[in-house]
Amino acid sequence: MSGAHSSATDPDTARLPPAFEAYATDSLAQAPAGGPGKNGLLEATFAREGGSPTRLVRDRVRVPYHLTGTLETDPAPGLTTLVAQEPTGGVAQGDRHRMRLDARAGARAHVTTQSATKVHSMAANYAHLETAIRVAEGGYLEYVPGPTIVNEDARCLQTIAVDLAPASVVVVADVLVPDGLTDHEPFGFDHYHARVEAEYDGRLVCADAVDLRPDERDPRDPASVGEYGVVGSLYAFAPGEADPDGLSPDLESLVEAIRDRLAEREDVAVGVSRLPSDAGAIVRLLGHRQTDVTAAVRDAWDETRRATLGVGAPADRRY
Repeated sequence: MSGAHSSATDPDTARLPPAFEAYATDSLAQAPAGGPGKNGLLEATFAREGGSPTRLVRDRVRVPYHLTGTLETDPAPGLTTLVAQEPTGGVAQGDRHRMRLDARAGARAHVTTQSATKVHSMAANYAHLETAIRVAEGGYLEYVPGPTIVNEDARCLQTIAVDLAPASVVVVADVLVPDGLTDHEPFGFDHYHARVEAEYDGRLVCADAVDLRPDERDPRDPASVGEYGVVGSLYAFAPGEADPDGLSPDLESLVEAIRDRLAEREDVAVGVSRLPSDAGAIVRLLGHRQTDVTAAVRDAWDETRRATLGVGAPADRRY
Protein backbone atom coordinates (compact mmCIF):
# COMPACT_ATOMS: atom_id res chain seq x y z
CA MET A 1 0.00 0.00 0.00
CA SER A 2 1.45 3.34 -0.96
CA GLY A 3 1.40 6.35 1.32
CA ALA A 4 3.01 9.60 2.28
CA HIS A 5 5.26 8.09 4.93
CA SER A 6 7.85 5.36 4.76
CA SER A 7 8.29 2.62 7.37
CA ALA A 8 12.04 3.20 7.30
CA THR A 9 11.79 5.08 10.59
CA ASP A 10 10.20 2.09 12.32
CA PRO A 11 11.90 1.77 15.75
CA ASP A 12 10.92 -1.88 16.12
CA THR A 13 14.30 -3.59 16.50
CA ALA A 14 13.20 -6.94 17.92
CA ARG A 15 13.82 -10.13 16.01
CA LEU A 16 10.90 -10.40 13.59
CA PRO A 17 9.46 -13.56 12.06
CA PRO A 18 9.99 -13.47 8.27
CA ALA A 19 6.33 -12.73 7.56
CA PHE A 20 6.41 -9.64 9.77
CA GLU A 21 9.61 -8.43 8.11
CA ALA A 22 7.60 -8.42 4.88
CA TYR A 23 4.69 -6.58 6.52
CA ALA A 24 7.12 -3.91 7.76
CA THR A 25 7.80 -2.83 4.18
CA ASP A 26 4.21 -1.60 3.89
CA SER A 27 4.20 2.17 4.34
CA LEU A 28 1.35 3.95 6.07
CA ALA A 29 -0.60 6.93 4.81
CA GLN A 30 -1.53 8.42 8.17
CA ALA A 31 1.77 8.22 10.11
CA PRO A 32 5.03 6.27 10.03
CA ALA A 33 5.06 2.94 11.82
CA GLY A 34 6.23 3.49 15.37
CA GLY A 35 6.04 7.26 14.91
CA PRO A 36 4.62 9.85 17.34
CA GLY A 37 1.48 8.55 19.01
CA LYS A 38 2.20 5.01 17.79
CA ASN A 39 5.36 4.26 19.79
CA GLY A 40 3.85 3.42 23.18
CA LEU A 41 6.07 2.83 26.21
CA LEU A 42 5.49 1.73 29.79
CA GLU A 43 8.42 1.15 32.15
CA ALA A 44 7.88 0.17 35.78
CA THR A 45 10.36 -0.82 38.50
CA PHE A 46 9.23 -2.38 41.77
CA ALA A 47 11.27 -2.59 44.99
CA ARG A 48 10.74 -3.89 48.51
CA GLU A 49 12.70 -3.72 51.75
CA GLY A 50 12.31 -6.60 54.18
CA GLY A 51 8.69 -7.31 55.01
CA SER A 52 7.43 -3.88 53.95
CA PRO A 53 5.00 -3.40 51.05
CA THR A 54 6.34 -3.37 47.50
CA ARG A 55 6.64 0.10 46.02
CA LEU A 56 6.66 1.42 42.47
CA VAL A 57 9.99 3.27 42.62
CA ARG A 58 10.30 4.24 38.97
CA ASP A 59 7.86 4.60 36.10
CA ARG A 60 7.85 6.11 32.65
CA VAL A 61 4.93 6.16 30.23
CA ARG A 62 4.27 7.39 26.74
CA VAL A 63 0.95 7.43 24.85
CA PRO A 64 -1.07 5.26 24.57
CA TYR A 65 -0.17 3.98 28.05
CA HIS A 66 -1.34 5.76 31.19
CA LEU A 67 -0.80 5.04 34.91
CA THR A 68 -2.70 6.26 37.96
CA GLY A 69 -0.56 4.74 40.72
CA THR A 70 -0.68 1.36 42.44
CA LEU A 71 -3.30 -0.52 44.47
CA GLU A 72 -2.64 -2.19 47.81
CA THR A 73 -5.68 -4.48 47.88
CA ASP A 74 -4.08 -7.85 47.16
CA PRO A 75 -4.31 -10.51 49.91
CA ALA A 76 -0.71 -11.60 49.31
CA PRO A 77 1.63 -9.99 51.87
CA GLY A 78 3.75 -7.18 50.42
CA LEU A 79 2.30 -7.45 46.90
CA THR A 80 1.28 -4.33 44.96
CA THR A 81 -0.95 -4.05 41.88
CA LEU A 82 -0.33 -1.90 38.81
CA VAL A 83 -3.06 -1.35 36.21
CA ALA A 84 -1.90 -0.24 32.76
CA GLN A 85 -4.50 1.90 31.01
CA GLU A 86 -4.84 2.56 27.26
CA PRO A 87 -7.29 5.43 26.77
CA THR A 88 -6.82 5.47 22.98
CA GLY A 89 -9.24 2.57 22.51
CA GLY A 90 -7.13 -0.06 20.79
CA VAL A 91 -4.14 -1.11 18.71
CA ALA A 92 -3.90 0.08 15.11
CA GLN A 93 -1.65 -0.68 12.14
CA GLY A 94 1.91 0.50 12.64
CA ASP A 95 1.62 0.61 16.44
CA ARG A 96 4.66 -0.44 18.45
CA HIS A 97 3.83 -0.81 22.14
CA ARG A 98 6.62 -1.70 24.56
CA MET A 99 6.35 -2.64 28.22
CA ARG A 100 9.33 -3.07 30.57
CA LEU A 101 8.62 -4.58 34.01
CA ASP A 102 11.42 -4.88 36.54
CA ALA A 103 11.05 -6.45 40.02
CA ARG A 104 14.06 -6.01 42.28
CA ALA A 105 15.13 -8.57 44.89
CA GLY A 106 12.21 -9.59 47.09
CA ALA A 107 9.65 -7.37 45.35
CA ARG A 108 6.16 -8.70 44.66
CA ALA A 109 3.93 -7.18 41.97
CA HIS A 110 0.84 -7.91 39.94
CA VAL A 111 0.54 -6.11 36.58
CA THR A 112 -2.67 -6.15 34.60
CA THR A 113 -4.59 -4.01 32.09
CA GLN A 114 -7.72 -1.97 32.51
CA SER A 115 -9.58 -3.98 29.87
CA ALA A 116 -9.06 -6.27 26.90
CA THR A 117 -6.50 -5.30 24.26
CA LYS A 118 -8.40 -4.64 21.03
CA VAL A 119 -6.38 -5.09 17.83
CA HIS A 120 -8.21 -3.31 15.02
CA SER A 121 -8.44 -4.15 11.33
CA MET A 122 -5.44 -3.19 9.18
CA ALA A 123 -4.78 -2.29 5.57
CA ALA A 124 -0.98 -2.26 5.82
CA ASN A 125 2.02 -2.97 8.06
CA TYR A 126 1.41 -4.66 11.46
CA ALA A 127 1.22 -4.06 15.22
CA HIS A 128 3.80 -5.24 17.74
CA LEU A 129 3.03 -5.66 21.45
CA GLU A 130 6.38 -6.24 23.17
CA THR A 131 6.84 -7.03 26.87
CA ALA A 132 10.13 -7.56 28.72
CA ILE A 133 10.06 -8.86 32.30
CA ARG A 134 13.06 -9.03 34.61
CA VAL A 135 12.84 -10.38 38.14
CA ALA A 136 15.75 -10.41 40.61
CA GLU A 137 16.44 -13.08 43.23
CA GLY A 138 13.49 -13.80 45.47
CA GLY A 139 11.20 -11.57 43.42
CA TYR A 140 7.67 -12.37 42.29
CA LEU A 141 5.87 -10.77 39.33
CA GLU A 142 2.58 -11.56 37.62
CA TYR A 143 1.69 -10.22 34.20
CA VAL A 144 -1.98 -11.09 33.75
CA PRO A 145 -3.48 -8.71 31.14
CA GLY A 146 -6.98 -8.80 29.76
CA PRO A 147 -7.72 -10.92 26.67
CA THR A 148 -6.35 -9.95 23.26
CA ILE A 149 -9.23 -9.46 20.81
CA VAL A 150 -7.99 -9.61 17.21
CA ASN A 151 -10.19 -8.10 14.52
CA GLU A 152 -10.48 -9.10 10.87
CA ASP A 153 -7.51 -8.38 8.56
CA ALA A 154 -5.26 -7.61 11.56
CA ARG A 155 -1.58 -8.52 11.74
CA CYS A 156 -0.44 -8.75 15.34
CA LEU A 157 2.94 -9.78 16.74
CA GLN A 158 3.02 -10.25 20.51
CA THR A 159 6.36 -11.05 22.18
CA ILE A 160 7.12 -11.60 25.87
CA ALA A 161 10.70 -12.04 27.09
CA VAL A 162 11.33 -13.14 30.69
CA ASP A 163 14.66 -12.90 32.53
CA LEU A 164 14.67 -15.03 35.69
CA ALA A 165 16.98 -15.03 38.70
CA PRO A 166 17.38 -17.82 41.31
CA ALA A 167 14.37 -18.28 43.60
CA SER A 168 12.26 -15.92 41.47
CA VAL A 169 8.74 -16.55 40.17
CA VAL A 170 7.08 -15.06 37.08
CA VAL A 171 3.49 -15.79 36.07
CA VAL A 172 2.31 -14.82 32.56
CA ALA A 173 -1.22 -15.27 31.23
CA ASP A 174 -2.63 -14.75 27.74
CA VAL A 175 -6.05 -15.29 26.15
CA LEU A 176 -6.64 -14.91 22.41
CA VAL A 177 -10.17 -14.08 21.22
CA PRO A 178 -10.14 -14.40 17.40
CA ASP A 179 -13.62 -13.24 16.43
CA GLY A 180 -12.87 -9.54 16.74
CA LEU A 181 -15.27 -6.69 17.43
CA THR A 182 -17.43 -6.86 14.31
CA ASP A 183 -19.83 -9.36 12.80
CA HIS A 184 -17.55 -11.75 10.92
CA GLU A 185 -16.27 -15.29 11.11
CA PRO A 186 -13.67 -16.12 13.79
CA PHE A 187 -10.06 -16.20 12.61
CA GLY A 188 -10.66 -13.50 10.03
CA PHE A 189 -7.32 -11.84 10.80
CA ASP A 190 -4.29 -12.04 8.51
CA HIS A 191 -1.70 -13.18 11.05
CA TYR A 192 -1.41 -13.58 14.82
CA HIS A 193 1.94 -14.60 16.30
CA ALA A 194 2.45 -14.75 20.08
CA ARG A 195 5.88 -15.79 21.35
CA VAL A 196 7.04 -16.30 24.96
CA GLU A 197 10.70 -16.86 25.77
CA ALA A 198 12.29 -17.19 29.20
CA GLU A 199 15.93 -17.28 30.26
CA TYR A 200 17.34 -18.43 33.58
CA ASP A 201 20.93 -17.69 34.46
CA GLY A 202 21.59 -16.82 30.80
CA ARG A 203 20.13 -20.11 29.54
CA LEU A 204 16.97 -20.42 27.44
CA VAL A 205 14.45 -22.51 29.40
CA CYS A 206 11.27 -21.81 27.42
CA ALA A 207 10.48 -20.88 23.82
CA ASP A 208 6.79 -21.22 23.01
CA ALA A 209 4.71 -19.74 20.21
CA VAL A 210 1.15 -19.58 18.92
CA ASP A 211 1.37 -18.81 15.20
CA LEU A 212 -1.91 -18.59 13.30
CA ARG A 213 -2.16 -17.63 9.58
CA PRO A 214 -5.70 -18.46 8.47
CA ASP A 215 -5.03 -17.83 4.76
CA GLU A 216 -2.22 -20.40 4.77
CA ARG A 217 -3.67 -22.99 7.14
CA ASP A 218 -7.14 -23.24 8.62
CA PRO A 219 -6.84 -22.84 12.42
CA ARG A 220 -9.80 -25.22 12.69
CA ASP A 221 -7.47 -27.99 11.53
CA PRO A 222 -7.38 -30.75 14.21
CA ALA A 223 -3.63 -30.17 14.54
CA SER A 224 -4.24 -26.52 15.47
CA VAL A 225 -7.21 -25.39 17.59
CA GLY A 226 -9.73 -27.77 16.02
CA GLU A 227 -13.36 -27.04 16.84
CA TYR A 228 -12.49 -24.41 19.44
CA GLY A 229 -12.42 -20.64 19.04
CA VAL A 230 -10.54 -19.23 22.06
CA VAL A 231 -6.95 -20.00 23.08
CA GLY A 232 -5.60 -19.48 26.59
CA SER A 233 -2.11 -19.93 28.06
CA LEU A 234 -0.57 -19.62 31.49
CA TYR A 235 3.15 -19.83 32.18
CA ALA A 236 4.42 -20.31 35.72
CA PHE A 237 8.19 -19.82 35.70
CA ALA A 238 9.80 -20.96 38.95
CA PRO A 239 13.38 -22.17 38.40
CA GLY A 240 15.37 -23.85 41.13
CA GLU A 241 14.66 -26.48 43.75
CA ALA A 242 11.51 -26.33 45.85
CA ASP A 243 12.01 -24.09 48.88
CA PRO A 244 9.40 -24.49 51.65
CA ASP A 245 10.51 -21.20 53.21
CA GLY A 246 10.43 -19.22 49.95
CA LEU A 247 8.46 -18.83 46.73
CA SER A 248 9.75 -21.80 44.70
CA PRO A 249 7.06 -24.53 44.63
CA ASP A 250 7.38 -28.26 44.20
CA LEU A 251 6.73 -28.38 40.47
CA GLU A 252 5.36 -31.90 40.35
CA SER A 253 2.82 -31.01 43.04
CA LEU A 254 1.94 -27.76 41.24
CA VAL A 255 1.36 -29.53 37.91
CA GLU A 256 -0.83 -32.15 39.57
CA ALA A 257 -2.79 -29.50 41.47
CA ILE A 258 -3.51 -27.58 38.26
CA ARG A 259 -4.48 -30.76 36.42
CA ASP A 260 -6.83 -31.84 39.21
CA ARG A 261 -8.41 -28.39 39.40
CA LEU A 262 -8.98 -28.09 35.65
CA ALA A 263 -10.19 -31.68 35.31
CA GLU A 264 -13.39 -30.50 36.98
CA ARG A 265 -14.14 -28.21 34.02
CA GLU A 266 -16.06 -29.68 31.09
CA ASP A 267 -16.12 -26.47 29.03
CA VAL A 268 -12.42 -26.40 28.03
CA ALA A 269 -9.74 -28.71 26.67
CA VAL A 270 -6.64 -28.63 28.87
CA GLY A 271 -2.97 -29.53 28.62
CA VAL A 272 -0.55 -29.05 31.53
CA SER A 273 3.19 -29.67 31.13
CA ARG A 274 6.31 -29.30 33.19
CA LEU A 275 8.98 -27.16 31.52
CA PRO A 276 12.46 -28.56 30.85
CA SER A 277 15.20 -28.04 33.43
CA ASP A 278 12.55 -27.71 36.16
CA ALA A 279 11.95 -24.13 35.04
CA GLY A 280 8.22 -24.17 35.76
CA ALA A 281 4.96 -25.23 34.16
CA ILE A 282 2.85 -24.29 31.14
CA VAL A 283 -0.92 -24.58 30.77
CA ARG A 284 -2.68 -24.46 27.39
CA LEU A 285 -6.45 -24.14 27.17
CA LEU A 286 -8.97 -24.28 24.33
CA GLY A 287 -12.61 -23.33 24.63
CA HIS A 288 -15.66 -22.10 22.75
CA ARG A 289 -16.27 -18.99 24.88
CA GLN A 290 -13.99 -16.32 26.28
CA THR A 291 -15.62 -16.55 29.70
CA ASP A 292 -14.90 -20.29 29.93
CA VAL A 293 -11.24 -19.92 28.98
CA THR A 294 -10.58 -16.92 31.24
CA ALA A 295 -12.23 -18.76 34.13
CA ALA A 296 -9.97 -21.76 33.53
CA VAL A 297 -6.90 -19.50 33.32
CA ARG A 298 -7.94 -18.03 36.65
CA ASP A 299 -8.16 -21.52 38.18
CA ALA A 300 -4.62 -22.31 37.04
CA TRP A 301 -3.41 -18.92 38.29
CA ASP A 302 -5.14 -19.50 41.63
CA GLU A 303 -3.37 -22.84 42.11
CA THR A 304 -0.03 -21.27 41.19
CA ARG A 305 -0.54 -18.52 43.78
CA ARG A 306 -1.43 -21.02 46.49
CA ALA A 307 1.75 -22.97 45.76
CA THR A 308 3.99 -19.87 45.74
CA LEU A 309 2.41 -17.10 47.84
CA GLY A 310 0.17 -19.20 50.06
CA VAL A 311 -2.98 -17.31 49.02
CA GLY A 312 -5.31 -17.58 46.05
CA ALA A 313 -6.10 -15.13 43.27
CA PRO A 314 -7.67 -11.86 44.47
CA ALA A 315 -11.42 -11.60 44.08
CA ASP A 316 -11.24 -8.21 42.34
CA ARG A 317 -9.14 -9.40 39.39
CA ARG A 318 -10.91 -10.36 36.15
CA TYR A 319 -9.24 -13.76 35.81
